[in-house]
Amino acid sequence: MSAVHASDLTEDQAAIADAVRQFADECLAPHAVEWDRDKHFPVDVLRKAADLGLGGVYVREDVGGSELARLDGVVAFEALATGDPSIAAYLSIHNMVAWMVDRYGTEAQRHRLLPAMCRAEHLGSYCLTEPGAGSDAAAISTRAVRAGDGWVLDGVKQFISGAGTAQVYVVMARTGGPGPGGISAFLVDRDDPGLSFGPDERKMGWSAQPTRQVVLGGLRLPADRLLGAEGEGFRIAMAGLNGGRLGIAACSLGGAQSALERTTRHLGEREAFGARLLHAQALQFRLADMATELEAARALVHRAAAALDRGDPRAPQLCAMAKRHATDTGFAVADEALQLHGGYGYLAEYGIEKLVRDLRVHRILEGTNEIMRVIVARGLIGAA
Repeated sequence: MSAVHASDLTEDQAAIADAVRQFADECLAPHAVEWDRDKHFPVDVLRKAADLGLGGVYVREDVGGSELARLDGVVAFEALATGDPSIAAYLSIHNMVAWMVDRYGTEAQRHRLLPAMCRAEHLGSYCLTEPGAGSDAAAISTRAVRAGDGWVLDGVKQFISGAGTAQVYVVMARTGGPGPGGISAFLVDRDDPGLSFGPDERKMGWSAQPTRQVVLGGLRLPADRLLGAEGEGFRIAMAGLNGGRLGIAACSLGGAQSALERTTRHLGEREAFGARLLHAQALQFRLADMATELEAARALVHRAAAALDRGDPRAPQLCAMAKRHATDTGFAVADEALQLHGGYGYLAEYGIEKLVRDLRVHRILEGTNEIMRVIVARGLIGAA
């Protein structure tokens, strides 16, 4: 991380930031454009990241996790995203899934699944969204019906990051009546008969990670695949998203921080009208605004993470605020960086247009920024 924002970190957090940034600089950044072009999902690099403790950031130590606080985690994910937001964002989703298993799973489920997930030998996918249920997540239609001592699942999940490559799928399915109270969470394995996948989606960004439909066709599960209690699935899904939103917010910060650093270097190297562009006060002011907006967004993300760590009842609203503000800011900074690169920003080899494409989707996933406003507004109305 840059010295500009390292001073407010604890010694341990600064060490995390430095170690992860070095990993991002060495193992992600040099390959990011190539992975994006070739649509290559670098699972081997994810396993190297797990060697740093990034496979189970929030998971308890008894099953191989790092057991870090949320604030530590957002520091790590921001640093990781400076190398490649697409890969960092997927790892954030994997960690959301691992946390859900650690928090709500039985001891048998934790010890069966989490050691391999913490090593990134097994990757995780979060399966809530459906073709007909996006922002209205409580309207999902995937069903799980009892069959003997187990369950049979039928339905389709849409826009699932890591699908087909991931081994562990946390799937939300309707076990009861309409609304959030009728939803339960299930642990599905890639090798379960009845599980299949749609083709890899062609996307504007995030090309280095697969996004596919997850199709459940008469998929039979034993009773011990239920995660948490029956009817608790929606609450579990939303609890996971509080942390997931912070992860995506942090990845937006990291991608935008990289864009800012690259732009500063570019303006220092380019000349126009007999002077370096970096000496033009008008361009200095634009860099100053980019840095200021990022610093403000970072402060909000850190505040929300600290609130989640201490169990603050306002944490869901703060996480929504942080996700909305940081993802909007990150995209705006990356877009400004492209503009300041001129024509070079539009060329794929410079990597700036990739950052713009990757950060654009952060305003949509883990709850659209319009839904973030709904969450914040409900908190205000409830407090009135």
